[in-house]
Amino acid sequence: MTDVAEASTATLSASPPPADGGKRELKKKQIALDLGFLPIPKRLRHDPESPPKFGLVLNATFGFASTFVVSNLYYCQPLLIEFSKSFNVSYDRVSNIPTLVQAGYATGLVLISPLGDLVRRRPLILLLVILSGSLSIGLCITNSLAVFEALCFLVGVVTVTPQILMPLAADLAPPERKASAISIVLSGLLFGILIARVLAGIIAQFASWRVVYYFAVGVQFLCLAMLYLVLPDYPAKNPDMSYFGILWTMAKFAVTEPILIQTCLINVASSANFTNFWVTLTFLLGGPPYHYSTVDIGLFGLVGMFGVAMGPLIGRLIDRLVPWYATLVGTLALLVFQSIQTGAGGVNIAAVIIVCFGLDVFRQMQQVSLTTVVYTIDEKARARLNAVVLLSLFIGQVMGTSVGTKIFVEHGWRAASGLAMGFLGWQLLILLLRGPHCGRFTWFGYEGGLEPRKGVVMERKRREEAEKNGVRVNDDGNERQDEKVVEGGQEDRTEKRGGAEDPGLQEDVKEKDPSRMV
Repeated sequence: MTDVAEASTATLSASPPPADGGKRELKKKQIALDLGFLPIPKRLRHDPESPPKFGLVLNATFGFASTFVVSNLYYCQPLLIEFSKSFNVSYDRVSNIPTLVQAGYATGLVLISPLGDLVRRRPLILLLVILSGSLSIGLCITNSLAVFEALCFLVGVVTVTPQILMPLAADLAPPERKASAISIVLSGLLFGILIARVLAGIIAQFASWRVVYYFAVGVQFLCLAMLYLVLPDYPAKNPDMSYFGILWTMAKFAVTEPILIQTCLINVASSANFTNFWVTLTFLLGGPPYHYSTVDIGLFGLVGMFGVAMGPLIGRLIDRLVPWYATLVGTLALLVFQSIQTGAGGVNIAAVIIVCFGLDVFRQMQQVSLTTVVYTIDEKARARLNAVVLLSLFIGQVMGTSVGTKIFVEHGWRAASGLAMGFLGWQLLILLLRGPHCGRFTWFGYEGGLEPRKGVVMERKRREEAEKNGVRVNDDGNERQDEKVVEGGQEDRTEKRGGAEDPGLQEDVKEKDPSRMV
């Protein structure tokens, strides 16, 4: 990690290349190695004169890597019985393994993911994938449960690559594609959560649980190769800050930024609602009136995958809307689908299937829109802002699992669904406390109108900025600049359109004074 930080500082401390022979000087100052030994392909080295372009291949690679890195957190869940047999311990003992993995992940979110604002992202990402893949080798071969548990915790710590890729996607993507780029990375992450359990269950059924982790090692090093070949180098965003300064500002953001606090309050309830549904769904489908087998219940994860696959389309829609309105649409849609679950979830299986699809689609819409607006707070602090958002999601998951399960066991599926309705009502209340165009430090209220279209709002801001600089914009969008020419104590007004003088104005000036021409 020290090599990453030193390389980042060296890059940013270098003086800009001179005008003469600038390209030659630039190449001398480009960093050629990652981690002190990995050569960076020339086409991926940072060039301020030719910044990296964020294309579909790079975005898809981010999504693929997110899928098979985040899967590390969930492979263990369907394998607990196999762990118990293999290590010859009780179910209670192996039940600690998922908790250790999640505890490691939470630690990584706090201590490692903020490094995305401090050091170069390319070597940091490659190092994390190397570490997660290498530690997974230990999971394949160890015969000690204590070692296995320790490795699970460490794997969780370094499984934060997707949380560094997501802010990087927001940095590299053009403004009109930011939501789409984020949605593809998020879709990859959600695919990983869903597919990990399915793959682990299938592989362990026909082979051994150790083969699951051999598979994990293979796909992680495949991700490493893909990222090495396509991930552009990018300079550190805050080279003058210290690590503890990064952590301090992250804590400061969490209590001083109204947009971030609003997002976190919504995310806690939304994540609790989502987790509550999927955890209690197992109890609902396994009991009356359905009595489904474990395999049948597992197949409902495929419905969730269809919902996740809608992510890129959702991103395109969000790119057209002001994020506040996208969040509003997603929350209202979630309220509708949760109402279906509350009324008919334990009566007809069609209702459950519809709700599975709807909750996945609109939960993703809600999360992408909230993340998009949080990233606008400070471009140089996106990794820290993202870490705070993820911690709120983590808190919501814990709350939804514990509270939702207790409500279901004691009062049944309808009460658990009613709890989810309450979570959604809270989200709607928090969202409506601030309008769609409130300023960064406005805590409550509405300002700036109610325009829902992002393009219209951006055009309005462009006009306002142009007018501040003395440039007026016509109704057709063309800029119109006014200049004042002072001669002999008299002031004449010259208007230019698109760089050419107005002929009509010239004639008017000549009529007043034929000896003068503007």
